[in-house]
Amino acid sequence: MKITEALKILQAATSRPADLTYQVLLICGFTPLHLGTFLAAHLQQRLADRKVSVSTGLYGNVAGTLESLKEVQIQAVALALEWQDLDPRLGFRSAGEWGPSALADILNVARTMLDRMAAAIGNAPAGVPVACSLPTLPLPPMFHTPGWQMAEAELELERVLLEFAAQCSRRQGFSLVNRQRLAEESPAAARFDFKSDLATGLPYTVPHADRVGAAIAPLLAPAAAKKGLITDLDDTLWHGLVGEIGPENVTWDLASHHHLHGLYQKLLAAFSEEGVLVGIASKNDPAIAGQAFARPDMLLPMERVFPVEVHWSAKSGSVERILRTWNIGAESVVFVDDSPMELAEVAAAHPGIECIPFPADDSAAGYPLLRRLRDLFGKPRLAGEDAIRLESIRQGAAFQNVAHEGASAEAFLRQAEATITLDFDPTSSDPRTLELVNKTNQFNLNGVRYTEAEWSGRLARPGALLLAASYRDKFGPLGKIAVIEGQQESGTLRIGTWVMSCRAFARRIEHQCLKALFERSGAGKMVFDFVPTAKNGPLREFLESMAGAIVDGPVELARARFEAACPPLYHGIEETQTSRETWTQSQPA
Repeated sequence: MKITEALKILQAATSRPADLTYQVLLICGFTPLHLGTFLAAHLQQRLADRKVSVSTGLYGNVAGTLESLKEVQIQAVALALEWQDLDPRLGFRSAGEWGPSALADILNVARTMLDRMAAAIGNAPAGVPVACSLPTLPLPPMFHTPGWQMAEAELELERVLLEFAAQCSRRQGFSLVNRQRLAEESPAAARFDFKSDLATGLPYTVPHADRVGAAIAPLLAPAAAKKGLITDLDDTLWHGLVGEIGPENVTWDLASHHHLHGLYQKLLAAFSEEGVLVGIASKNDPAIAGQAFARPDMLLPMERVFPVEVHWSAKSGSVERILRTWNIGAESVVFVDDSPMELAEVAAAHPGIECIPFPADDSAAGYPLLRRLRDLFGKPRLAGEDAIRLESIRQGAAFQNVAHEGASAEAFLRQAEATITLDFDPTSSDPRTLELVNKTNQFNLNGVRYTEAEWSGRLARPGALLLAASYRDKFGPLGKIAVIEGQQESGTLRIGTWVMSCRAFARRIEHQCLKALFERSGAGKMVFDFVPTAKNGPLREFLESMAGAIVDGPVELARARFEAACPPLYHGIEETQTSRETWTQSQPA
């Protein structure tokens, strides 16, 4: 991106409402001119519905600015460290001494400064994400070794820097630019503008400022991770046509020179363990394909895959059935196949799905493929629900199958042995809560997404309420599957956020959540800030069934009306240990 392009992007966003402004504090010890512009532009591209505003901290005082974070109104922090922020003598603008006699003191100052920064980051306001870029510029030629040899003092600086990064990474909301990826995007020789550094205190070349801004932006405004991957088999999951050469002769190892298929299998197995859904759509004989999966050297176990569509019908139909089983949209799914024709057929039938060719005969393209998939499915942190997602999908399918096998829905629900665990803690720091709010579409009150800071601010309001619900039954656990957020005032609960995972549909969990809120609060009515979206039809239908009227905007539900319309509920109810005490403390007197 060029400066003129960045300025055009920012100018186009000036008309957006001020209350939708995303306020970012850029902290760096050098003149932030170009970096601030590029960071704002890259963030603006990622946050199209908001206006991005980037302010800067005190020049040359990184630690002091970090320590003052609680005094400023911001929603995110971008921290661009350079060596001189650890000690001015590690830069080129200081008149301080270099040489062996100064090194011990420089190292001590650097350790002290990094400890101070780490403490300030640890004390930053909850919900304010901090994205950090570690030093990217060269150290001065201040060590006794020639430039092609790492000095012991250099190694010590790297060590304490990495210890600082590891310590900060334990803080929820802290993220770090990948230095290796940045080195690919911005080669070391093209980063440092020595003349500009001495003249103005701006050490970055314009291209490097752009690349640093581009690297920090996705940490503060990450794209939604894909949820599912559907893969072909022949010449994709393995090399060869299993129906022609037999299950014992398809290959995916180094000896056969087809290890790219093995690496792909390993990546999919890792994805499944991380909570990504993996399914198969293949034109094949299911019995023969099953024999290949039964081989002991298979790196993607069959138990990591669901559902499996292996037959001779069109793959677009297989994809449709898999999406229906997963109950997620095509835009959240990647389809991988070696055949351009199959990719085109699926893409035409399912707009929004990301179709990626598998480079079966081009091993050089293998590494970019593996890295692209990791980028699409990567997430900052794993949650407990990730580990049980596949099994919950399987159990959900079993739930639906049993529910349609003759027994009445009422009898089936009565015998499901379901338990809902309620957590009324508005101070909860569980990242799964906000993740569920920001990624749920079908049962979503209004489609509003929140930054961590905005979410923390809503939960800090007087009378704020938060209900998070987890579910399990005899088919297995679903984990945390519903979140309701709002505010209580004058006998009314105003619900501003309500989401529920599609995995929880048809189990009357939504009814039980409202019943618990009415009973706990004693409120006479609820007002739901409903806004129709392209996908939230299921929640609209539920509200209409409760209110007994067409719903196309905010809707009021009296407690008496809810109790009259509520069907029988058979769940056992549990609460987290701190739930009741926290609710009492959070409500207005």
